[in-house]
Order: sequence, then structure tokens, then C-alpha cells
Amino acid sequence: MSLTQYYTATTLDGFIADPDNSLDWLFTRDQEKDGLLNYGEFIAGVGALAMGSTTYEWILDHEFADKDPAEWTWPYDIPCWVFTPRELRVVPDAAIEFTSANVATVHGEMVSAARGRNVWIVGGGDLAGQFADARLLDEVIVYIAPVTLGGGAPLLDRAASGRARTERRLRLRKVRRCEASRLT
Repeated sequence: MSLTQYYTATTLDGFIADPDNSLDWLFTRDQEKDGLLNYGEFIAGVGALAMGSTTYEWILDHEFADKDPAEWTWPYDIPCWVFTPRELRVVPDAAIEFTSANVATVHGEMVSAARGRNVWIVGGGDLAGQFADARLLDEVIVYIAPVTLGGGAPLLDRAASGRARTERRLRLRKVRRCEASRLT
């Protein structure tokens, strides 16, 4: 059975990207590559992706910067749905669907494409909130990085905007402290 999972990293103050929508803060952190939340194990269970336009554009700007579009290779060999009301650049020959439909309308198609594997909500926080509001989000898997940004894209953006109508009670299944951090 497929799970719909929001797997992400956040800062201590609850941001997944800085005010310029950059993830550079994350790549400066030491990461336990074989640890509890390791990417390799996670992505092996993923069969479909969902992402918002800001996440998609960040991938294009960082994975494909300085490349001729003819050289582009989509970094995920997994079907992807990009939720956006705008027209965006296209990665040639990639299994990417652009949609402005609501998440509930598209979810069944994503689960079918996942073929028994999981659906990963890559980002951002508003999109994950839309899945939660539609009661389609099964798991939230969060790596908390020892850094603060003071602003940016929030981990979950729905309640702050007034769009969330009900409280969501979650159940903590696992927690692991990797190492102590000291303010620098």
C-alpha cells in the first residue's frame, strides 16, 4: 500500500528554505548519510513525486544551471507532478506533469503511477498542507537541522495563512538525537 509522505528538512525555527527560497543552508550542515532519516533508503521506496513550482524552479536553477537544455537529465527517474498555476520551463523527455488541479483530484493518479511504492511530497510547506487538509498525508518525516534562519518558507504554511480549518493531531513514532550542537 502506498503512503503519501512529506519528507523534508527544517531549521530549528521551522523553515525549509531561506527568504530567497534557497536550500543552501541545508547543504552546509553535516548529515548522517546512513542515519535514521537517510535519503537513500527513503527514495528507494518512492514511486511518484509531488512538488510546488518554487521547489521545481529551485531544482532547475541548481541541477541544470549552466547546462544546455539538450543536456538536461531529470534528477529523479520517477513520475512527477508539479502543482502550479503558471507555465514553467520544461525538462525535455522527463516524466513531469504540470497541473493546476487540487491535490485530491490528482492524488489517485499519483498513487497509481507509484505502483505500490510511496508518494513523496518534495515541497513545499503549502503543498504538504494542501495534502494534509485533504486528509491525504500519511506521514511527515522531518530532519531538524541545527541552524536558524529567522524567516523564509515555513515547514507547514497552511495554519499561518488561515486556510487550515481544523487542528491536526499527529503521533510521534520515532525521534533520534544525532549529536549536540553549540551556538556559534
